[in-house]
Amino acid sequence: MFLSLFVRETLFYKTFFTLTLIIGLQNLITFGVNLSDNLMIGGYSESALSGVAIANQIQFVLQMLVMGVSEGLVIMASRYWGANDIGSIKRIASIGMRLSILVGLIMWAIVFFFPQSLLSLFTNDQSVIAEGAKFIKIICFSYIFFSVTSILLATLRSVETVKIGFILSSTTLIINVCLNYVLIYGHFGFSSLGVQGSAIATLSSRIIELIIVCIFVKRFDRKILLKLRDFFTIDMELFKHYVKLGSPILMSNFIWGIAMATQTSVLGHMGEAAIAANSIATTIFQIVSVVVFASASATTVVIGKTIGEGHMDKIKAYAKTLQMLYLIIGLCTGAALFIAKDYVLDFYSISAEARGLALQFMTVLSITVCGTAYQMPSLTGIVRSGGDTKFVLYNDTIFMWLIVLPASALCAFVFNLSPLVTFICLKSDQILKCFVAIIKVNRFKWIRAFDSYSPEAKENVAL
Repeated sequence: MFLSLFVRETLFYKTFFTLTLIIGLQNLITFGVNLSDNLMIGGYSESALSGVAIANQIQFVLQMLVMGVSEGLVIMASRYWGANDIGSIKRIASIGMRLSILVGLIMWAIVFFFPQSLLSLFTNDQSVIAEGAKFIKIICFSYIFFSVTSILLATLRSVETVKIGFILSSTTLIINVCLNYVLIYGHFGFSSLGVQGSAIATLSSRIIELIIVCIFVKRFDRKILLKLRDFFTIDMELFKHYVKLGSPILMSNFIWGIAMATQTSVLGHMGEAAIAANSIATTIFQIVSVVVFASASATTVVIGKTIGEGHMDKIKAYAKTLQMLYLIIGLCTGAALFIAKDYVLDFYSISAEARGLALQFMTVLSITVCGTAYQMPSLTGIVRSGGDTKFVLYNDTIFMWLIVLPASALCAFVFNLSPLVTFICLKSDQILKCFVAIIKVNRFKWIRAFDSYSPEAKENVAL
């Protein structure tokens, strides 16, 4: 009975697991860059770690916005990839690039001109704000480079070219670790720059990774054959289609990014130890759960391409199988995080209070990740790529802003409960959303047929 829930198509599993593995390795190395910053700054001072942690929450909002633009691009472009319509993929890439650069510029301006005001939203600790300001004034210049690189990688991922992301992340990790070692602590004759050194290292890495991906697109890509001139044209009909499909994703990611920053703000007002513990726990969680997030990205390509090919009869079977795979991934991830939590803290120079909180936070995450592993790819992978991009927006808004954040604020500021209880409230939605995901996915009302104004795409699907 259990095995009957799984499809019997070798190509399906090969595509899903190959994409998940490579994207997971890319995410692992990307988060490894964050971990290297976290470890080296954590060994420098707790104030520096906390300052960088809250500064990174502002950058997280940018990442979520750019990811929203990228996800809309991948959903549409993967369908055109299934329909073998390369021309439309190029035009979608142009739209995504313009939006992503606009987001990067707006975020740079806000951060560059109002750093102290932004950081003061997260904590009242002036030493933490001072360290964060040093970091963010430099790191904000990486926003544009990150925005452009993300769109290029998303365009390549939509046509199942994912190895370049792994190579790129590996290179970035090596460069970032080396520069962190030299600049934070002042080795090889360099001055000790602390958090500023970490920011310079990350900025340098972002510039180098953009150069590498541009070289790959120019010299080695043989699927899309993007040219610089492709980004100077815009198709208004396709833009309208993109806005209809992609704007709910962008809004959902923006709301989610603000919500995550608000969560950090709630914990930030509970003390420096809570900020440091949350930063450590979240970073380790991201490392361990890379396969969870990779499975959502892989699902987007698999479902989008299948719809683009016109194989609507396969979607339900794929969705049922994917849900079972998500559960298996979640259980494995939770076990890995629970086992790893007792070993990673030896690398940090933090207070006993921060250490104790970090252990408690990671224990909570080892349980809630099972819910994350199911509901997140089910909703953002299956439902979104199936064509219903508005549901996640409504769902996240209700859970985060009407349930999680109000309950957490009451715990922290009204009832004066412990950081652990507050943290449990902040992560409770990861379990609660599972009940919604089960109903939503298995009703199959999210499936939308391939809808393209492109005559070429329609002709290819017909063939």
